[in-house]
Amino acid sequence: MYLEPADENVMQLLKRRISGPVVMLNLLRFREQADYSNFPELAPRSPISGSDAYDLYVRHTMPFLAASGGSVVFYGTGGHNFIGPPDERWDLVMAIRQSSVADFFAFASNAEYMAGVGHRTAALEDSRIIPMIEQPLP
Repeated sequence: MYLEPADENVMQLLKRRISGPVVMLNLLRFREQADYSNFPELAPRSPISGSDAYDLYVRHTMPFLAASGGSVVFYGTGGHNFIGPPDERWDLVMAIRQSSVADFFAFASNAEYMAGVGHRTAALEDSRIIPMIEQPLP
């Protein structure tokens, strides 16, 4: 299960010395029922699905993403792999564009944004975030 970046992953991203825009590809697998045990202050009155908890996270996040200059360039339903382990699935796939890695880190460390990150943690069973750099076709 991967829900937060490890220090090693942060260092690898910084070592790439990306200048200019970066797109973060998010692969997300939801829990059947959201787990708010580490964030009881955010927990809804009644149990909700991981998908519904993630919707709360997205609604909380959008103003901070926009204020940082970021935008959602793709948001859609995933599924099982076409190439890859047949039992692996990603419920939601999302691509977020930021104008720079520095802007991404500024967004991700904003205290008001961080106050709602518990919805994401409660929602997810597993995730991957892959930083991508656009390039022209050969």
